[in-house]
Amino acid sequence: MLAVACALVVAPWFSSYAQQQSKPARIAYFSAGTAPSQASRLEVFKQGLRDLGYVVGKDIVIEQRYADGKLDRAVAIANELVGLKLDIIVTGGPAATRALKQATATIPIVMGFDYDPVASGVITQPGATRG
Repeated sequence: MLAVACALVVAPWFSSYAQQQSKPARIAYFSAGTAPSQASRLEVFKQGLRDLGYVVGKDIVIEQRYADGKLDRAVAIANELVGLKLDIIVTGGPAATRALKQATATIPIVMGFDYDPVASGVITQPGATRG
């Protein structure tokens, strides 16, 4: 259900992107976990995009990266993804989101899930100050 919701969040962006570009949108799915642990989430995300009429490989190209539970590797992968000049990045958890937030302020990041993004420091509440 979360992956479908994520697809619904990403869909309006793809729609406006497709109107501006004739090439497929380049997105990434990035998780600090392992590929097998994320396989069902990624498939549901792709199915959500298909349900909305997008064809993976034609309308959208998805780069997949996994840090295999190694947080130092997550930072390196985040930097690698930023270098790929992607249009948007979907994360599969808070560690990947934090690594990407440190690596870029220009590529849109869609959090696949985060139990408490305010407490993890990914976002701030309006009017809140950070120390």
